[in-house]
Parts: sequence; C-alpha cells; structure tokens
Amino acid sequence: MEFKVGKYILDEEQTKCVLENAKHLLVVAGAGSGKTLTILGKIYHLIYDLNIPREEIIGISFTKASSLSLKEKIKKEFNLDMNVYTFHKLALEILQDKKYEIASDELLMDIVYKFLKIDILENKVLFKKLLKYYNLKDVKAYQRFWHTNYPEITSLINLIITFINLFKCNNYELKDFLKFQKQIKRLTNFNYFKEKTLLILILNCYLTYEKYKRENNEIDFNDMLILATKYVKENGFNKPLKYLIIDEYQDTSLVRFNLVREILKSTKANLMVVGDDFQSIYRFTGCELSLFLNFTKYFSDTKILKIQNTYRNSKELIAVAGNFVMQNKDQMVKELKSNKSLNKPIEIVFYQNKENKLKELILEIYNKTNHEIMILGRNNKDIYNFINKDFKLEGEKLILLSNPEINITYLTVHKSKGLESEEVILINLTDDILGFPSKLEDAKILRLVSLDKSKFPYDEERRLFYVALTRTKNKVYLLTPKKNPSIFVKELVRDYHSSINIRYIYKII
Repeated sequence: MEFKVGKYILDEEQTKCVLENAKHLLVVAGAGSGKTLTILGKIYHLIYDLNIPREEIIGISFTKASSLSLKEKIKKEFNLDMNVYTFHKLALEILQDKKYEIASDELLMDIVYKFLKIDILENKVLFKKLLKYYNLKDVKAYQRFWHTNYPEITSLINLIITFINLFKCNNYELKDFLKFQKQIKRLTNFNYFKEKTLLILILNCYLTYEKYKRENNEIDFNDMLILATKYVKENGFNKPLKYLIIDEYQDTSLVRFNLVREILKSTKANLMVVGDDFQSIYRFTGCELSLFLNFTKYFSDTKILKIQNTYRNSKELIAVAGNFVMQNKDQMVKELKSNKSLNKPIEIVFYQNKENKLKELILEIYNKTNHEIMILGRNNKDIYNFINKDFKLEGEKLILLSNPEINITYLTVHKSKGLESEEVILINLTDDILGFPSKLEDAKILRLVSLDKSKFPYDEERRLFYVALTRTKNKVYLLTPKKNPSIFVKELVRDYHSSINIRYIYKII
C-alpha cells in the first residue's frame, strides 16, 4: 500500500510504521528522516482506513510551537481539527473541574534569589553555614561577594532550581531529603559538610516555594502532571480514546511517563511514540532517556521500528555524525541512509580574529550559494563574542549591516532542535568551561535526584553536537580558534580527517 501525504510519498520504513498494529509501538527516527510525515501517515490510516473517529485520537508534542505545528499540518493535509496537546495542556484539561492558578515560570527563580539574598540573613544557623561554605566572615563580606562573585551566586541559584525541578519530575517526596542526607554520608567522594549545606539550602528553598504556591492556590508544571496522573488513577480518563501518539518521546520525564501509563490503563488505547535517542538533550529538565531505550521493559505487546532514510543531510555528513554520536554505545544502533551526496560537507574553519572571520565566512557562503544561514552557539550569549559594530541582533535575526538582504538566524543548539537551514555555522568551539562541549560538570548533589546513571564522558554534550551537525541541508562550518580548539573538533580532525574539509594547516592531535 502506498501512502501519500501532500506531495510526499512515504518510503518503505515509514509505511511499515503506519501499518503496524502492535499495541505499543516505538518508532526510532533518525535526524531528518520524516517523523512528522510518518505521524501524519499514521493519523490518515487510523481515520480513513481503520475508521477511528478523530476525537478518539490524541497527539502529544513537547512544546506549544510543535503541537500547534502538527495541528496545523493535520488541518492543511486532511482538513481535520484533531486534538494535539502539550503534556501540560492535556493535564490542565484533565483537571478542568479543579480551580488552580498556574505559577509563573520565574516563580522558583525569584524565590531562590530572594532566599539567598534576603531571607537567609534571618536564619543565623543556616547563614553561618553558608558563610563557611564560601569561606566568608560576615554579612558585609557576603554582600560584597554578591557583587564581585555573581557568577558563583548564579551557579548556586541554577543548581538549586535544577535540583528542585529534578526532585519534582522524578516523583520524590519531602521525606526523601532524610534519605539524601544518609546517602551523602555513605558516598566517600562527597565533601559531607559542603553537600549537607547545599542540601539544607535546597530544602529551605523547596519548602518556601511549596508554601508560596499552597497559600496562593498555584501549581507548577510538575504539580499539574502529578495531579492529573492521580486524577486519572482515581477517576479514569475523562474522554474516549483509541490511539495516543507522542512525538519527541526521547524527552519524556518520569512524571510524563506516569501520566501516559495511567491514561493507557484507563482507556486500553494503543500507543505510538516517535523519537531519536541521538537527540536526547534535555536531561537537566528531568528527561529520562532510559524510558526510551528500555521501551519494551515498560510496555507489553511492543514493536520497535526504525525510519533511517534522512532527507535533510548528505550521506557523507551522516556517516561522520552517526559514528561520532555512537561512540557512546548505550544508544540504539541506526543505519542512517541518504540519497543525497555532498563532498566533505563538514568544514572546520580555524580563525585568529573571531569577529572578522565570522563576517568573512558569512559573506563567503552567501556569495557562493545565496542561501539562508543558521548560526548556532552552545550558550545564549555566545554570539556577542563574534559580532561587532558591523552587526545588529534583533531577537533571533542577525543583520549584517552592509548586507541586510542575507537571511541569518542565531539560535542555541537546544533551540534549533527540530529546525533546519540551508547552511549552518557553529561557533564557540573552544576547549573551555563554557565552550562546546561545556565542561560545567553536573554538581555531585544532583546525582541524588537524577535517574540517569550514564558514565560516558560528555554523553549529552555529544548528542547536542550531533544535533548541531545535522541541522544543515548542505554544509556545516565549524568556526574554531587555532590556539584552543574544542575536544570535539580535535576528535573530528583525528578520526575523520579524510571525510571533512580542514581550512589551514593544523596538527592532528
């Protein structure tokens, strides 16, 4: 049977996924392999071939933008209005009879900031511990520390926020803090005083955060999922459901997974999930890759199928990118294929003056191809180190003042996932703490609330680099300092030098 969605005919692997009738189906999708097309084909098959009412099919995607995009594509291709949710929108609909205010995204940060700057001064015992933690003498020294060492304060704030988010999305409870304290004692490579001080700080911020929400009848996103799961468990799912389709399943957290499991128990619906473990890059928000990798462990009557033909990248690029990411063997093997050929699509461009080199490279690419250009950085502010008065940044649009007609976008690699561009430039490829890979190690204390026990060096940074390499339809340019190149660039030069183009003479390390 041939499936056509719009002007595209589904390939053999995509069609197999569409026709598969296993109760629980995992579709492992390579970058640019047409997973949205496969999802659309599945929806068409369910509605028009199997006569399942569209009201009994639910789609879930992970961001508001991606869920709206899928909903619009269904409308465009099939002229159908179908339910496509984010997890949080679905949870809200389940809880529609309950009256909650949704906490702002900034609430937790505001509470942690205020606690560390103001509230802690009233807690003499805890403040004394914090002074000792930072080797400070008194309040004045602490206040000076806020002004002179603000990056360290920011790091502490982010650590506390990350811990609390992981704590909540991995379903821990208040009583678990006692277990954490005992664990810290047992772990010999922990500095017991420092980690215990951190734990007490986190506990106080957590209690303050929960108290504020309780007094103001507010819930956050994790609360929403936990409450919706409890509601479904006690009352059942409040609408008929035959088929549940989830996109970007590699980004599932435990609380999302628990909600899905309760919905399936209640409705006996079929499940199809689609994702790519090579593109799992949100561990810091609680996404748990093992839920993807161990799919058959969590569901019975399962089938795992793969779509491996990429329609975005050249076969030369995916050969390098695929081998690079699979250095970590704790991932699913894929045999990515492409009919597109491009000689040496990865170019490493060494520079001495970063501002001049970026401008020069943009003009070179544009004059040669007339293509749009996507610039990717590891961090939000990376671009400011590469532009000068010749550029203007407006949101995500980068304007080269002498050539405003060039379509240039700047994004972090995280924000670029799911997107593509004709040409891509990757910046900040330095061997540094905030370079790429980032060498900011997860604080040891986060191990207490993380379910991920992976020990492969830079495992998530490696996947993030894979995402960066595979955004391009043509070439990706790695803009790299001569003196201090990224360890990932060194690896490409060492292991794939015959498959990539290296600008300037460089000693292979």
